[in-house]
Amino acid sequence: MLVETDVNLKPYNSFGLPATARRLVRIREELDVRRVVDHPELGRAPKFVLGGGSNLVLTRDVDAVVLKIEIPGLSVEERSDCWIVEAGAGVTWHEAVAFSLAQGVPGLENLALIPGTVGAAPVQNIGAYGIELKDRLENVDVVDLTTGRRVTLPASVCRFGYRDSVFKQTGYGGLAGKSVITRVRLRCPKPWQPQLGYLDLERKMAETGIASPDARQVFDWVCEIRRAKLPDPARIGNAGSFFKNPVVTADQCRDIISRDPHIVHYPMPDGNFKLAAGWLIDACGWKGKSVGGAAVYEKQALVLVNRGEARGAEVVTLARAIQESVYGRFGIRLEPEPVVV
Repeated sequence: MLVETDVNLKPYNSFGLPATARRLVRIREELDVRRVVDHPELGRAPKFVLGGGSNLVLTRDVDAVVLKIEIPGLSVEERSDCWIVEAGAGVTWHEAVAFSLAQGVPGLENLALIPGTVGAAPVQNIGAYGIELKDRLENVDVVDLTTGRRVTLPASVCRFGYRDSVFKQTGYGGLAGKSVITRVRLRCPKPWQPQLGYLDLERKMAETGIASPDARQVFDWVCEIRRAKLPDPARIGNAGSFFKNPVVTADQCRDIISRDPHIVHYPMPDGNFKLAAGWLIDACGWKGKSVGGAAVYEKQALVLVNRGEARGAEVVTLARAIQESVYGRFGIRLEPEPVVV
């Protein structure tokens, strides 16, 4: 096990923000986690788990031991009622989606091109175009950062919510900072049923005249839509959607609509409504505005970008200004998606 010191983290976060890890260990197999836990010095030190760094805002250097998750591996097991796609936590999420399709396994196509690693996907309960990770998760292998013991957790105990999970929670029973995901198994059910109840996908169907697309076609559409809306982190630093879409009660939604009839909103099964955070931000005039090197993406107000030399503090200052602006006009407090360190 190699312990690297004073590691530049700029290449390891999609925002491209400057920061240094005092100590970093690359986790390339589950045994590496146990080696860290058993180490006389590292075992006692605080840990910081780093996957693809695509949901992260670094505002300072990291004193905790950084565990850079790089566990590989992809496989498919076919069962009578489903396929099980198994992936190492260090595999990029999009690679896992593309691999499943290449193996003839549909079911993950709506989640194409979401940045980050497989291991980070359950933490955030990633979702897009009508599908969330919780809809496809079978189980995860998790290693306790205190004991080094591995357990396999079924999806039913992961306490999934909107961009939330037990792995992100710090309260009673929460596993944030206490464990690391090493392997994920995804369940793609048979028979495959396309998920097309989303406006952008409906537009693609209308434009192409394809009424019954196969999984590959849905995958291609999702990639096209995301590339048109979201900047490529390899060219423009960003963390994807910066704010969660707020959920309000039916009464709150009616009140807002009475003042802003054009607000974009979606009904939810529980009777509440989800509001489009990007629309709220755009309505407050933030698109294209900046604080230092951090800016609101001119093509999508939900995305904050690094114009070249932004620092984490500038991203946070911009985000807080947006929150205050939206709250002042709509009475809604936007919640950031990325973890701020």
